[in-house]
Amino acid sequence: MTKPDIAPPPLRNDCFALPAGVNWTPVDEALALLRDRLTVVAGVETVPLMRAAGRILAGDVMSKRANPPQPNTAVDGYGFAGPATEGPQVLPLQDGRAAAGIPYEGALAAGHALRVLTGAALPEGVDTVILEEDVTVQDGHIAFHGPLKRGANTRKAGEDVSQGDLVLPEGRRLTPADLALLSATGMAELTVRKPLRVAVLSTGDELVEPGDSAGPGQIYDANRPMLLSLLEGMGFGAVDMGRVPDDREALRARLNQAAEQAEVILTSGGASAGDEDHVSALLRQAGAMQEWRIALKPGRPLALGMWDGTPVFGLPGNPVAALVCTLIFARPALGLLAGEGWLEPQGFDVPAAFEKRKKPGRREYLRARARDGRVEVFASEGSGRISGLSWAEGLVEIEDGARHIQPGDPVRFIPYGSFGL
Repeated sequence: MTKPDIAPPPLRNDCFALPAGVNWTPVDEALALLRDRLTVVAGVETVPLMRAAGRILAGDVMSKRANPPQPNTAVDGYGFAGPATEGPQVLPLQDGRAAAGIPYEGALAAGHALRVLTGAALPEGVDTVILEEDVTVQDGHIAFHGPLKRGANTRKAGEDVSQGDLVLPEGRRLTPADLALLSATGMAELTVRKPLRVAVLSTGDELVEPGDSAGPGQIYDANRPMLLSLLEGMGFGAVDMGRVPDDREALRARLNQAAEQAEVILTSGGASAGDEDHVSALLRQAGAMQEWRIALKPGRPLALGMWDGTPVFGLPGNPVAALVCTLIFARPALGLLAGEGWLEPQGFDVPAAFEKRKKPGRREYLRARARDGRVEVFASEGSGRISGLSWAEGLVEIEDGARHIQPGDPVRFIPYGSFGL
């Protein structure tokens, strides 16, 4: 049954509120709060199967047709009624053949064989197939050596999927392989979530556009191209809201525009409590601002709030911290808002190719890549070293407690691909 084009009720302004007395929030607690308080905001629509790649199912999909729909042959050969006993076997050939899409009309006579090709529906009287390479054909007969079990080289109807089976569950982001399965089981249209639109906005007087002339004290906006491409790679609809100088009214107007064009807003810069941190100031004025001081490195401050009913993730301005916060916090939260559910990135225990001493109290994420069965980390942990983001192929996650890592010790490596990139 097709679902109506409706969306759940909007999030409340206090959905990001921390429990009283909380100062520093451990990473796992912050993730649990997001998981428990966010709900789906993406709407629903029906699209042709051919245009459904990358979309998220809005409901369970049940098979309309079995796969395979009929018993069929898995090889080119000769079909008969099995089994075949041990020793030489000789069977007369019946005229005709069965091929994929061209079924044999009639039934096979007992004690006879019939030419069958791969994918052909098994005619009445055929339940076993011998490979053509194992057969001698002469004078209207075939000869082969047994034994051969009944059902050899055939596929049963519905042995992959039966009619009425659950094919794929609600929340599944569809892959090319999924489309093959859905098509084979009779689907032509799918009820999916509308793509979650995520607005990206950079703030700061110091920022200039790539290609513009950069004066003293100015830097090129590195966050926006990074975040926009990240979102596109994750399957969300990225909406470029440009950059805004450190002007509160200009930022207010841009946030209003972003709330009209998207279901979620990602900002970078201006999320702390300084004189020019206008994102957090405006969210406080709106009565829906929470500054989560998360015990992680890099990227401790994370501003969360609501703007005109739209969730806002205020990311740090530093590109390294912005990337880490996007992957660790925004990625699973966006998946939940989009109807995909909460996705835990898959990490792998890999021997370290480095040494590091870590104090207790914060979780750390190091830019890393795997080489020759070991994981190495970028030479500098400086959060201003953007080159380390390009060098890396994932993150090493070091737990909250104290740790002295030596070469060969297992560490948790999370490839960028585990975040859906």
